[in-house]
Amino acid sequence: MPKINGERLLADLRRIADFGRYETGVHRPHLSPQDVESRHWLAGRMKEAGLEPVIDGVGTVLGRSPKTGPRILIGSHSDTQPRGGWLDGVMGVIYGLEVARALGEDPETAHLAVDVASWADEEGHWGQMTGSRSFVGMLSEADIDKSRHRDEGTPMRDALKSAGLDKVPREHLEEGRYRGYLEAHIEQGGLLEASDKRIGIVTAIVGIYVYRLIFSGIQNHAGTTPMPIRKDAGVAMMRLYNEVMETFPKLSGPRSVWTVGKMSVEPGAPAIIPGKAEMILQFRDADVAVLDRFEKALVEIVAAANAKGPCKVDCVNLSKTMPTVMDDRFLEAIEEAAVIHAPEKNVRMPSGAGHDAQILGLKLPAAMMFVPSIGGISHHFTENTADADIVLGCQVFADATAKILKGN
Repeated sequence: MPKINGERLLADLRRIADFGRYETGVHRPHLSPQDVESRHWLAGRMKEAGLEPVIDGVGTVLGRSPKTGPRILIGSHSDTQPRGGWLDGVMGVIYGLEVARALGEDPETAHLAVDVASWADEEGHWGQMTGSRSFVGMLSEADIDKSRHRDEGTPMRDALKSAGLDKVPREHLEEGRYRGYLEAHIEQGGLLEASDKRIGIVTAIVGIYVYRLIFSGIQNHAGTTPMPIRKDAGVAMMRLYNEVMETFPKLSGPRSVWTVGKMSVEPGAPAIIPGKAEMILQFRDADVAVLDRFEKALVEIVAAANAKGPCKVDCVNLSKTMPTVMDDRFLEAIEEAAVIHAPEKNVRMPSGAGHDAQILGLKLPAAMMFVPSIGGISHHFTENTADADIVLGCQVFADATAKILKGN
């Protein structure tokens, strides 16, 4: 089986972390100058590894192997959350690069072909998994035309022009090219660490439903408006929030989660009764039936709030990402490699986070593998994974890739 070079792997991970370095993490949102610079560096490393790289019209970096043997696609993302961690996403990209190199250096696997991808905007600054959706044909030119930065409102077309990508074509999945897709990632949770495991074999990726709730009241003076006649949008929001938090536990599965991560009131002044309020609710589960239960309950809660008043509530679906089950044969290949390199230290588990594999998995057999996150921390600059676990995970991944491509 191929032997990965742990020092080379870690050196590449530490080098790409220089692009947008922030304290112990990285600030590299998609299409920021630091992100664009890192993509050109990554394309250079792919070329050095014998791949033929392109940066496409949404910013995805794709390195194709010129070999004619059986092919597999390995990828993840290299953009980050604001002031995020140094491994979230990009570890899986560098795993792909190192696996391609390791297979090429072993005479027994040198004929096997690995393509490597860093998908654009997995973190959702411009949309939902923009790069992988574009690659599989789920993103139209009209979608790009409408896309705006989630915080700044900048048109994506303008950002692509600034990056020199406005006239570059988008890459698309070539039918029949791949046996499947593989992705490695840090866990972003604490289950592996808490159970003393080193490899997580991902069985399914959760679906995510996201809703914006808009509360319309009447803005007025906080000192002169009597309580009985107020139409306080902030109060209406908190009452509905409490109703959701009391209702959802009664409907949840064993790994269901729900979050209100963003709330706002307008105009946001101490002496003014809010005339408008908004909150973003998301809920996640690997079972569509559970997601549909949550959705039905939310609709009923909103209807009851509107019937009771005094504020009007609008409920708008922002996105629905369906759960994706991973391919059994690929999971078995990862598990067999994990048993060899990490006996009794591996476990099958679902992913509580969304990943590009759930998009690629709609078109190709797909599988994912996790390595532990120290303290379960991610989406923060203190995110980390032990070097030994990073190296171990890549070796497991390389063995699994070779097994899948050899077809045994």
